[in-house]
Amino acid sequence: MKNLTQLQGNVLSTQGWVAGTISFGDMIADICGQPLEQAPGDEHGGDYILPGFIDLHVHGGGGRDVMEGGDAAQIISRMHAQHGTTSMLATTMTAPIEELEAALAAIGRACHARPAGTARILGAHLEGPYINPGNLGAQPDFAIAATLEQVDWLRSFAPLKLITIAPEVDGHLDLLRTLTATGMRVQIGHTLGTYEDGVAALEHGAAGFTHLFNAMSGFHHRQPGMAGAALAHAEYAELIPDLLHVHPGAIKAALRAIPRLYCVTDSTAASGMPDGDYMLGRQSVHKCLGGVRLADGTLAGSTLTMDQALRNLVGLGLAIEEASLRVSTYPADYLGMQERGRLKNGCFADIVVLDRQLKLKAVYVEGEQIDLVDA
Repeated sequence: MKNLTQLQGNVLSTQGWVAGTISFGDMIADICGQPLEQAPGDEHGGDYILPGFIDLHVHGGGGRDVMEGGDAAQIISRMHAQHGTTSMLATTMTAPIEELEAALAAIGRACHARPAGTARILGAHLEGPYINPGNLGAQPDFAIAATLEQVDWLRSFAPLKLITIAPEVDGHLDLLRTLTATGMRVQIGHTLGTYEDGVAALEHGAAGFTHLFNAMSGFHHRQPGMAGAALAHAEYAELIPDLLHVHPGAIKAALRAIPRLYCVTDSTAASGMPDGDYMLGRQSVHKCLGGVRLADGTLAGSTLTMDQALRNLVGLGLAIEEASLRVSTYPADYLGMQERGRLKNGCFADIVVLDRQLKLKAVYVEGEQIDLVDA
């Protein structure tokens, strides 16, 4: 039997905080110690030991973009692992079908094996081309209507775990139930749809919303829009908590309204890199002052990492244990993965260790300790 690694500190188990130890190989073997009735205070000392972060919306990092194909996905996953992401979805851009085929083929190969030092790539998030051409955001202008035959063809290249769709596009509403029945999660995004379109999409099987508030019709008290449909009816939605894409007040409103709101980075090739020019699919983007934008000033993904997402949530007033749910457990639940996103015997040993200032000290992906150089 493989020798077990043992960590000592304040362990956020599925039963609450435990001041003690966690033992693991590639899977968690045991958590033992003194249960705490509340979050560990200064009198307890010690590091925080949390579930590894799960990011369901990753375009790039470390200077590389998912749409490049080749080894880009592995290099991206290495950079994000250094910031505590232990599993992720490689996310495509809207593009001609032949470019999507090449990118998804590379993602499919990356899903079969996890090179040392990288996060686990669980599959793909297809963000386009099935979006509204009137609300592209930073997506290139290659939006088309979806067909079951085409989605099935793209699924042959890589596991499609998530797909973003604008439900108001002709034919999409009827397609939602069929796509959901195949096991993928369908999200509403890059849409000009109304509140009523959003409600209808949820009734037809849509499960969530892509980067809530961004690239969707906004909330007004007489025209609640797609954002209003999310706030009124959604169980799940993803949100980018970089404090640029969404105002802190809007984040707090969403946290109160959507029970399992979870966080994504929507990260680009510029993540983990100095200011300058990078590619996002076919688009040239510029990183400056912590943001990534097109030449016209449109926000184009982010430079956020999941460890900073956790710190931002805590800075907004969330307890560490609630912030952890929104960067680990809820995204795992959304994909139906009970063996990730939580610290429990028999789950994958995807673990992050943070100091009392919530700075990363260690990351383990399926029991392998990750090199935190430049983290």
